Amino acid sequence: MYIKTMETRLTRSFQLYEDLLDILEESKLSEKLPGLRSNSLGLQLWCVVGARESYSRAIEAGEWSGFSCSLESPVDQAAVRHSMTQSSRRVVEAVGKCPQPTEMQEQLLFDLLEHEVCHQGQLIRYLYGLGIPIPESWRKRYNLEP
Repeated sequence: MYIKTMETRLTRSFQLYEDLLDILEESKLSEKLPGLRSNSLGLQLWCVVGARESYSRAIEAGEWSGFSCSLESPVDQAAVRHSMTQSSRRVVEAVGKCPQPTEMQEQLLFDLLEHEVCHQGQLIRYLYGLGIPIPESWRKRYNLEP
């Protein structure tokens, strides 16, 4: 039951990011929050991709083996979408390989989900701060104002 719940939560998270990419203009990927110390919106997504790739490897290995990200251009809409899609598939594959996860694998899965959600909270600030329309799925999930 645990692994099915985790798969469901991760899949929901992945769909939220897909919905964001559906409305996100490429020009917004290089923008930072005005007047605040921040990285670019694209670098937020770069970190999501890197975490998915890194945690997938760790889940399969049963231990953390470091962070790396294959996304080379976080300002290219097509590259970001491709990397987000591939990395979500990679997580699903890794989860499928551990139907009886060890305690370490469970911890890694929770850490990945926390990372996904943490970035969603950060991205909500970016959406508001940059005047980007909030996807309907995000508004429903987090009870956000338009």
